[in-house]
Parts: sequence; C-alpha cells; structure tokens
Amino acid sequence: MLPPLPTFTDVLLARRQIRPYLHPTPLYEYPALSKLTGAVTWVKHENHQPVGAFKVRGGVNLLSQMPEEERRRGVISASTGNHGQSVCYAARLFGVKATICVPENANPVKVESMLAMGARVLPHGRDFDEAREFCEQQAREHGYRYIHSGNEPLLVAGVATATLEALEEHPGIEILLVPVGGGSGAAAACLVAKTLNPKIRVIGVQSEAAPAAHLSWKERRIATSTMKTCAEGLATRVGFELPQQILRELLDDFLLVSEEELRRATYLMIEKTRNLVEPAGAAPLAAALRMSVEIAGRTVALMCSGGNLSPAQAAEILQEPKRGAS
Repeated sequence: MLPPLPTFTDVLLARRQIRPYLHPTPLYEYPALSKLTGAVTWVKHENHQPVGAFKVRGGVNLLSQMPEEERRRGVISASTGNHGQSVCYAARLFGVKATICVPENANPVKVESMLAMGARVLPHGRDFDEAREFCEQQAREHGYRYIHSGNEPLLVAGVATATLEALEEHPGIEILLVPVGGGSGAAAACLVAKTLNPKIRVIGVQSEAAPAAHLSWKERRIATSTMKTCAEGLATRVGFELPQQILRELLDDFLLVSEEELRRATYLMIEKTRNLVEPAGAAPLAAALRMSVEIAGRTVALMCSGGNLSPAQAAEILQEPKRGAS
C-alpha cells in the first residue's frame, strides 16, 4: 500500500527542514539559449547542488525526519547515481549507515562520490531495475530501511522545493519543462506549480529509448518498457506509482525526445551556459528546441536536474560539434 500523497504544506515544511543544510540554487536566463528556443529561457541550476543533482533535497528532507529506530537499522536504496548520492549525503549528515545498490555499469563519477561519503556500494545487475530488485531483497534479509527512489512522499516534497524557489524568484514563468525518470521531480513540479498558479504548464520530458513513465502516464497504469538511453537519470524500465498518481492528475503534457536530441541538447547546455550538464539535465532543452514554435515568445524554465557527467561521457558529447550545436 502506498503512503498518502504529499501536499503543498509538506513542501513548505520540507523547505524548513532542508534550509540549514542546502542553499537555494541559481535561476539564470541565458540570451544564447533564448535565441535558440525562441522563448525567454531560464535555467534552474540543480547541477549546483553539493552532489550535483536535485535529488539531494529529497534525501535531506526524508532523513531529517526519519525516526531514530529506522536510523539505527541503516538505510538501503537502489540508484543509477543521483538518488543514491542524495541518500548518502543525507546519511552522512545524520550519522546513518547507507548501502546503495547500483547497476554494474553505473556512472563511475557517481559511484566514487557515494563511496567518498562513506556509503557501501553494491554493484548488481545490468540496469537500474535489476539493481532495485536486488536492493529490495537485501532490505528484507537485513532489516534495512528501504528508500524507494520515487514512492516516498518526503522525497517528492523535498525535491519540490526547487520549483518553489524558481517560482518565488520568477513568478512570471509560464512553462516549466522537467526531466522524467521515475517521475518524482516532475510530480514535485506539478504539485508546486499548480498550487501557486494553475495556468503554468508543466511538461515532462523523457527519452524515447526509456519511455516507461511516459507509457504509464499515457495509459493510466503502471507500464514497463525497454531501456536503452544514454541518460542514466532517465533510465527506468517501470513507472513509479506514487509520482504517477500526481502526474495523471496534474501534468499538462509529456514529450519523448530522441537520443540524438538529448546528446545535442547536452552539448548546447554546456556551450551556452558554461556549466557541466548530464543528458538527463539537458532533456528539458531538447524538448524546448522541439517545441520552439509552440513556446515562441513565452517565458520558459528548464529544470537542469543534474551535472554528473563522467569524463568519458563528456569526451563523447563534446567531440562532435557537427551535431549542429553551434
């Protein structure tokens, strides 16, 4: 049985919980991006978080409110990297032992970060979902407090503080583009945007090579799919029920972008913002470029969810300016 859905009040409480540990991230408008998209284009820089990704907001919010009995048991989670870093960062803050199960081909930058924060990292399986199944087995066998990467109200409420910051700083935002893997970030954005201003359009973006969340939203049931995307932050084979309940009710639209569009958008984000951005964090720009006619003249915010690009990934993306990125 799923826990109750988070509310806007939970988001306000989460802001109070995370304030001592995390600073607000920048919201910048880039004329070079605006010229490309045809819209006034702002970027919410969650890649500036201490672990390089938005997920840390949820981890700090959840562990700061975790009962002492659960802290003593230790926590375990499955991740391709960003959620895992979030749990590790918060566990280190609050003196909790953390175990993270990752796919065997996990991003080495993210794995190194988790190990440096004192976590035990267990590689298992060929993708996130195989690591997740192994993680759930470990939680049952050892009594760890299992932290699901999407079906946790306090995680969603925590990451929702990013959208709250953006809209408080710039209430004129008309369209919010958010990357979707499991869907916690997009669900969080919907929760805040539709509370503050129901006219704001919230649009999810996922890779067509890993469309499980999109299928789940479109078919109004939890769906599974193939998963062959280069963007590990978008790489899930199955939709997550709690975020989907929010997305079905509040999400305005959901776009799938190609792997080529993701790579080009990553190149462009790095070139135009001078920031390190991973493909998942560039997905909103890929959508904005696809939607250039529809969004022309509007005020758009791109949720740059993370910047954990490995050197190998960066070399591959940056060696091909012929992608039309200049």
